[in-house]
Amino acid sequence: MSEQKAFTLELRDDHVAVIHIDVPGESMNTLKASFAEEVAQVLNQLEQQNDLKGVVVISDKPGSFVAGADISMIDACENAADTESLARQGQAMFDRIEALKVPVVAAIDGACLGGGLELALACHHRIATDSNKTIIGLPEVQLGLLPGSGGTQRLPRLIGVQKALPLILTGKQLRAKQAKKLGIVDDVVPASILLEAAIKLTLASKARVKKVKHSWLNKALEGTGVGRGIIFSKAREQAQAKAKGNYPALDKIIDTIAYGADKGFQAGLEFEARAFGELAMTPESKQLRNIFFATTAMKKETGAGDTKPRKVERVGVLGGGLMGGGIAYVTAAKAGLTARIKDIAETGIVHALKYSYDLMNKKVKRKHMTRTELEATMLRLSGSLDYSGFDRVDVVIEAVFEDLKLKQQMVADIESVASEHTIFATNTSSLPITKIAATAKRPENVIGLHYFSPVDKMPLAEIITHKGTSDETIATTVALAKKQGKTPIVVTDGAGFYVNRILAPYMNEAARLVLAGEPIEAVDNALVKFGFPVGPMKLMDEVGIDVAAKVAPIMADELGDRFRAPDAFDKLLGDDRKGKKNKKGFYSYSGKKPGKQVDDSVYGLLGITPAAKLGAEEIAQRAVLLMLNEAVYCLDEGIIRSPRDGDIGAIFGIGFPPFRGGPFRYMDALGIKEVVSRLQDYQQQHGDRYTPAPLLLKMVENNERFY
Repeated sequence: MSEQKAFTLELRDDHVAVIHIDVPGESMNTLKASFAEEVAQVLNQLEQQNDLKGVVVISDKPGSFVAGADISMIDACENAADTESLARQGQAMFDRIEALKVPVVAAIDGACLGGGLELALACHHRIATDSNKTIIGLPEVQLGLLPGSGGTQRLPRLIGVQKALPLILTGKQLRAKQAKKLGIVDDVVPASILLEAAIKLTLASKARVKKVKHSWLNKALEGTGVGRGIIFSKAREQAQAKAKGNYPALDKIIDTIAYGADKGFQAGLEFEARAFGELAMTPESKQLRNIFFATTAMKKETGAGDTKPRKVERVGVLGGGLMGGGIAYVTAAKAGLTARIKDIAETGIVHALKYSYDLMNKKVKRKHMTRTELEATMLRLSGSLDYSGFDRVDVVIEAVFEDLKLKQQMVADIESVASEHTIFATNTSSLPITKIAATAKRPENVIGLHYFSPVDKMPLAEIITHKGTSDETIATTVALAKKQGKTPIVVTDGAGFYVNRILAPYMNEAARLVLAGEPIEAVDNALVKFGFPVGPMKLMDEVGIDVAAKVAPIMADELGDRFRAPDAFDKLLGDDRKGKKNKKGFYSYSGKKPGKQVDDSVYGLLGITPAAKLGAEEIAQRAVLLMLNEAVYCLDEGIIRSPRDGDIGAIFGIGFPPFRGGPFRYMDALGIKEVVSRLQDYQQQHGDRYTPAPLLLKMVENNERFY
């Protein structure tokens, strides 16, 4: 029996050759270095055909053209030269495709990302399906890399530097129609006629590399060294405004595109391969790749070993507020399931339905979604003032007020109307699941499903188990969260669960620094420079000062003095400062730049005269070390199952800097001995809240790491 190949050649009677891609044993096509020989054989055959009229490159896997290169190849490289050689191999393969004397058309259905798009760009034409699964982009920057097989040179050549730069710098993924509008694909067709349309295009076109046609203004900008200098300078400025110099790939991408634009295509490819090799060896790229491997592994896990999830078709949502509306949206729009919203008032149901409609209507306006898709999704949503229809739901997700008695009543209500298999998932952020399940008849069906706000954007879901939660309930809830587009981590019940628990000491320390006179913007800027998306004081405004004030005593009562918050909250709430929600907080929400400037009146209220005394690094270390220490307590107590889950939870839940790999990878990078030494120094200066977690001391003694 001959070995199955990933690349096979079909020679048709109409003198069109079809290269079929189908990586054996995989659900998605990814490019591996081991395929180079197969591709070379196919190209050798094509180059020897005298009567060939054209070539079509197509995937035999529906919904997957090529999802990129296999990232583990990079991890196997020991130095920059090895990785550079990988890039050169990819470039050489695609150069041969582009050099074919007959037209080559990429027929794209499904994911066409990274190396997949670089393959398509090496073809003379591209045609894509109108399927929802068709996404096109170069996401390498998200792994701390740049496209290394010609992408930095071919995309600007095809659509121009100004359009290509933001796509490569952000890794943005496009729908087929967006790609057509930008000029990346020539046509968009239904999947049923993709091959036929590609063959037709092949026979009607020439083997010519398409280049961007510039307007006179763009020609003046992109066609001159001075003009390009302006473009690249602006791109650098915009990229670093967010990145704060923490992501070396951004500057390298700009350097590589600039080099090719100045010195020509071949010189650009040489520069690209070298830059790819260098970036692959940076600590930032290694950490970003670790996150990729972790999330990929998590996709295959049920959260409960070998236990299989029950099938979920219908979901009930209790509460039509902001969280309830968001949960109903991800259930209907992302998971494709029916969601029935129950609220005590019609306005709540109307609000929740409008929430979904508004989100999708924006997508329709941006051409990310069709009007028909919007209408079909809205039909999956319904509302009710009573429990009618709840006898048929498989999972009920509760998103009502943080009141224990109310939540226990909800459990009792559902147990009386729903089936004995119905799961009750509570979206509480502060109440113990054990207490919510305490009065349940079927506690094995009760679980926590903690989303982060706004639900449609935040990627993490904490699945919180109590001692009585069944494995089937865990597996089913994990599967549902994944369908809703979330990355779920399973955590054990306890105050603040994992994410809010590690966040609390960090936020408290930031508040202490402000009360000690550090300017609010100095504290926030220091943590943004460290790599967080927003600073802690700004985050407190976003979450709500009233919410933080409510959660703080609950955490302190259960977890002790290291969670005791400074006494500033009473003064802030006494002045009705709740943050962004009532436009009154640490920041000012009036004027031309709402939320950008500190409201200086807050200093008078707190009796502070601000004066910067500490450097940004010192401020960041003071706050972050407490977060790291608490993450170790959570691991030691079994709140999280592994350092990997702790890293993913912190990155996806609170925006811990991805390029640092998460709290546990960051501690490994610093060295556990160094982490303990810094904590002990601060313990002497600032008190017992910095006492190192017992597990850290044990690890230093045994010379251990988390990974």
